[in-house]
Amino acid sequence: MDPLVPAFVAVLLAGATDRPPLLAAILSDRSGRGALWGAIVGQAAGFGLAAIGGMLVAPALTPNARDLMLAVALIAAATSVPLPARIKDRLGDWRLPPFLTGLLGMAVLALGDRSQFLVFALVARTPDPVTGAIGGALAGAILLLASATLGERDWLKLPLAAVRAVATLLLGLTGAILGLGALRLL
Repeated sequence: MDPLVPAFVAVLLAGATDRPPLLAAILSDRSGRGALWGAIVGQAAGFGLAAIGGMLVAPALTPNARDLMLAVALIAAATSVPLPARIKDRLGDWRLPPFLTGLLGMAVLALGDRSQFLVFALVARTPDPVTGAIGGALAGAILLLASATLGERDWLKLPLAAVRAVATLLLGLTGAILGLGALRLL
């Protein structure tokens, strides 16, 4: 199975209420579009690293173990989606160029987040790491562009509670079904 579309959908569901779009909205309000492009590059690099990790781990896992790892990633995302995104530090007074501010801010914030774990687990199930990274990066870029276009105030006005509820249900249900199948209980 090609992980392009599953990675795209999973990252959209898990990432819509995560901290990276909120950071992109804050950076866009504060530093303009240069910081947004840095954030997109930083997040895409994170998805690339997750895909490489999934590719490296895949040969050591049985098919049921790969399915179970994806189920754990989906359920972990489902349990963290209901928590509202918060960024406590407003990045202080960084004196870096906007592109570098966005790149470093997103690299630090997104390292090991739920969307990257989903891409890691999806790529581990397939022999093609490139399409998983592309699917995750496209979904992440769409979320970052949307939040940056709206800005922090308008992004937070969106019905994010409803999005969190739907995403939790879809991710949790998919993870449970996949996990039961991996354990041969379904």
